[in-house]
Amino acid sequence: MLLAIDVGNSNIVLGVYEEKKLLTHWRILTQAERTADEYGVLIAQLAFSRGINCEKIDAIIVSCVVPPMITTIQELASNYFGISPLLVGPGVKTGMPIIYDNPKDVGTDRIVNAVAAYEKYHDVCIVIDFGTATTFDFISKKGEYLGGSIAPGLLISVEALFQRASKLPRVEVSKPKEVVGKNTVHSIQSGIFYGYVGLVDGIVHRIQKENRVRARVVATGGLAKLIASESSVIEEVDELLTLDGLRIIYERNTAEDLEKRA
Repeated sequence: MLLAIDVGNSNIVLGVYEEKKLLTHWRILTQAERTADEYGVLIAQLAFSRGINCEKIDAIIVSCVVPPMITTIQELASNYFGISPLLVGPGVKTGMPIIYDNPKDVGTDRIVNAVAAYEKYHDVCIVIDFGTATTFDFISKKGEYLGGSIAPGLLISVEALFQRASKLPRVEVSKPKEVVGKNTVHSIQSGIFYGYVGLVDGIVHRIQKENRVRARVVATGGLAKLIASESSVIEEVDELLTLDGLRIIYERNTAEDLEKRA
């Protein structure tokens, strides 16, 4: 079995695969101060609760955008699974050309998402990932990663508003019934929600206009469903896109290793 781990700035998403089938998945908080032992115990408990035998996990692949966490994840893989994990990064076969000024600058999660989306559609596409930051990634019809845009995440924007505007109340991020709010809470919700929908739709329209294409648009991440409910450009929400991308990259590297040994 394969354990896929996506370490983001806010959350760690884990999934257990048996060949191409996702058996189960979890989302936990990213806490860099946690030790490998703490993560090991937590994962063991999560696996036990879903009937997963950790002893059957014989491979691990990791995408990590939090550098201090890399050593922790390596220790976790070694101490609890006896495995040296495959870390997505330079030298790892993704099967996707990176057309970027410096390919090493692209976050591994963005590449993983792009690989999964192109494998799914085999066509020009845009991936929107609603994480700590909201990223827009553009993939060509030939399967090339062409770059994208990065915007502050919705929750970061909301937190900044509450911290800098002391008289404004902290509100739940949700879709309001009307754009024109009749009180402060509803007005804030309207500005946050519809303002972000406008940001998403606007950037996607500009990417398509600039490149003269009609791209498939897929969204992933914790707030994808919320924004997709009103967006005019998001065609599909795939919450497991990153995990699937990790599985695909693992398979490509495993196949390459077997070819070398043959």
